[in-house]
Amino acid sequence: MGTTLVSSATRRRMSDALPSYLVAFFVFGIFCLFLLWPVLTLMSKAFLGPAGFTLEYFSLLFSNQLQTRSMGNSLWVGIGSTCLATIISLPLALLSAKYSFRGKNWLFGLLLLPMVMPPFVGAIGIQQCFSLYGTFNLLLIQMGLISTPIPWLDSQYLFYIVIALEALHLYPILYLNLTAAFSNIDPSLEEMATVFGVTPYRKIKDILIPLATPGFMAGAIVVFIWSFTDLGTPLLVGYHDVIPVRIFNMITDIQENPMGFALVFLVIIFTVLFFLFSRWFLRNGKKYEMLARGHVTELAKPASFGMSILIYTVGGFVLFISLLPHFAVLLKSLSDTWFMTPFPTSYTLDHYLHLFSQEIPFLGMKNSLYYASLSTALDLCLGLTIAYIVVRKTIPASSLLDTLVMIPLALPGIVLAFGYVITFTNTPLDPLQNPVPLLIIAYAIRRLPYMVRSATAGLQQTHIALEEASYLFGASKFHTIRRIVVPILMANLLAGGLLCFSYAMLDVSDSLILAMKDRFFPITKAIYTLYLEQGSGDVSASALGMFAVLFLGASILLTANLLGKRLGELFRS
Repeated sequence: MGTTLVSSATRRRMSDALPSYLVAFFVFGIFCLFLLWPVLTLMSKAFLGPAGFTLEYFSLLFSNQLQTRSMGNSLWVGIGSTCLATIISLPLALLSAKYSFRGKNWLFGLLLLPMVMPPFVGAIGIQQCFSLYGTFNLLLIQMGLISTPIPWLDSQYLFYIVIALEALHLYPILYLNLTAAFSNIDPSLEEMATVFGVTPYRKIKDILIPLATPGFMAGAIVVFIWSFTDLGTPLLVGYHDVIPVRIFNMITDIQENPMGFALVFLVIIFTVLFFLFSRWFLRNGKKYEMLARGHVTELAKPASFGMSILIYTVGGFVLFISLLPHFAVLLKSLSDTWFMTPFPTSYTLDHYLHLFSQEIPFLGMKNSLYYASLSTALDLCLGLTIAYIVVRKTIPASSLLDTLVMIPLALPGIVLAFGYVITFTNTPLDPLQNPVPLLIIAYAIRRLPYMVRSATAGLQQTHIALEEASYLFGASKFHTIRRIVVPILMANLLAGGLLCFSYAMLDVSDSLILAMKDRFFPITKAIYTLYLEQGSGDVSASALGMFAVLFLGASILLTANLLGKRLGELFRS
């Protein structure tokens, strides 16, 4: 009898766990087919020549001065962008965590806007502001400060412009992680330091910053990999001596010039090494652990009038600099007459109206809405299911599943897109014929970590007793998830969905590489194509870019409002 009861309980547990195993196998199969296989194919081709195994591609790569310079430039772009983003975000995070003041949520909510302002759109504004006869030079000439234009966009300055654009776009990721980290610090540690006469500078240097190191590293590695592998910004600025642009230019003649395989292999190695270093540093570096967290007492204190002025000055300056290129794009999109003057002499809305009558802009908007919506729906379904398995530990391998889902955070988009072209050419998924399935899959896989992290955060704050009560009254697991778990997590799912949708709409690498025919162009490929057109192409590109920015800016602000400081947790790898 006892054996019968045990076997019955075992069968019931196995029956309950069966859907979880099926989901885990399905996710593993998707990642093997659309992540591991393309990446491994690329890596293998870097060592395979006509006669078999070879290191010739690497020999050619390292003997080519142009390619080695591009590798060095990409590394310095990543390092420089991360350092500049740190300089911008650290004081903002400290002020946000330590002080409360009127309008705080609005100010620091606006500071998140650059995260959705694509830097490749800002590159159009940089051209308008700092070209030889752009706004900045003409203003200086009118004020009598210079007599001849300054070549701000000379090739020797493009490197620094790319770093500035990347940092101004990515600093919100570091800001969110640092703010969450500072807010979780036990306030009694700072109070104790004050009692012992420790200066504010020493408290920040020796207590707050070391304790916030895990949050900083989580954000810094994302910023570094993002800027190191970004394609759109250097492409539109005109700075081609970086690895992503070199790979992009090699795609069309990869069979004649297989050096691109070696470049992609190096990108994978670099990103994996930096990702592993960050994980090693957090696990084996100095330990700064606390028995209590920041919610024990309120860390933020009311800011004085002078401090409020300082906070608004710092925040306003960062916001002004971050949005200046996009403001130039806005003026460009509204300009009717703009020639040899700092600002347009007349304005019009015709460029926005023409977006719906011109083929490429209209297709770009329609296609991106379609691709992003489907990929977000896929992320919602998979993300919630995976998060439930991970948090509720319904199968033994739940932690392995969680680690697998996080891999796309460390994998550059250009590598995945390039791998799809090489792997699926001359197959039913050939991107040369129809890239739609691969675009949707690529968008979904690369944004799935955000949805999983968002749903995981919500589940961790929801007691399992609510679900157990539902089971007690005879409800099935599916009914419990649909009627109890999903409504409770609605804010988290909506926030994660908005973020997935926004970044899918603004995807650059997958869009530029996979969409090769006009009728399949997403919005970013349409902007790039319009920008290259002679005549009024840059004006149409500006209007289309602002449409994307305004549409998605609202999404990020809504996401930030729903998740608050927890938004930074989505970028933890």
